Amino acid sequence: MSWARLVSAIVAIVVALAAIVLGGWYFVVFFGAIVFLGQREYFQLVTAKGIAPAAKTTFVLSQVLLLTAAIAPDLVSVAFPVAGGLICAYLLFQPKLASIADISTSILGLFYGGLLPSYWIRLRVELDLVPLPFDRTVVASSVPFFENGSSFQFLNNLPQGLCITLLAFGCIWAADIGAYFFGKTFGRTRLSAVSPKKTVEGAIFGISSSTAVGAFGAWCLGWPLWAISGALMGLAIGLASLMGDLTESMMKRDAGVKDSGQLIPGHGGILDRTDSYVFTAPLVYYFVILVLPLFVR
Repeated sequence: MSWARLVSAIVAIVVALAAIVLGGWYFVVFFGAIVFLGQREYFQLVTAKGIAPAAKTTFVLSQVLLLTAAIAPDLVSVAFPVAGGLICAYLLFQPKLASIADISTSILGLFYGGLLPSYWIRLRVELDLVPLPFDRTVVASSVPFFENGSSFQFLNNLPQGLCITLLAFGCIWAADIGAYFFGKTFGRTRLSAVSPKKTVEGAIFGISSSTAVGAFGAWCLGWPLWAISGALMGLAIGLASLMGDLTESMMKRDAGVKDSGQLIPGHGGILDRTDSYVFTAPLVYYFVILVLPLFVR
């Protein structure tokens, strides 16, 4: 690993952690900037294929989705189809006749760069206000080592949106780092033609690392049946992280480029560093809202 890649990774982690810890509008503005830069790279890939999407309209409407997620999260499911309709209306009434590719890539940009990232805001901001279906303190008292005064008990006093977002990021980092180093050292079997450098061995170790971090994080947070609930969430994050990585690789391969951009020294573009996060947040959000309550005895 080059020094430029290492330093860039450290800086990115520090900035991300600061935004997560600060939460609120700091996190919303941080994610808004990431979404804008990522969408810009996405539309550069699209236009490289000779397609003319409604890029500016999608930029604006994606930011509206993020603001909606912060102010009125229940309205995101309403705002998304409305935004999609506005994009279609813009393309239909412009002077140049739009193609199916123009419309579909614009809607994909709204989904990929607007709707899916909005769930990170819902995780960090909304879950601070929505109570979990169990008392974390009571559950933690029945978890091994907690009853003896575990040093992790202070987590019960932190906002749950902060804790869950940090856990999700930790699982993604474990998956990425584990897959990178293990695959580079022991990888022999190519995983997919979409991304020739990725190996089956690296993918398995990365997903396993995410699963382990998920279980450990669930224990730290005192989740019910932490070994199962945390491992399941970590497994889902590991799989979603890999899917996001391969999806971005597929788009780059189709556009005929190695990196989505050159913004981050040693890493490429924003999409090259955030592709693992795109499909992850919705899974984590609905796991906490819908699946985690099933583990309450």
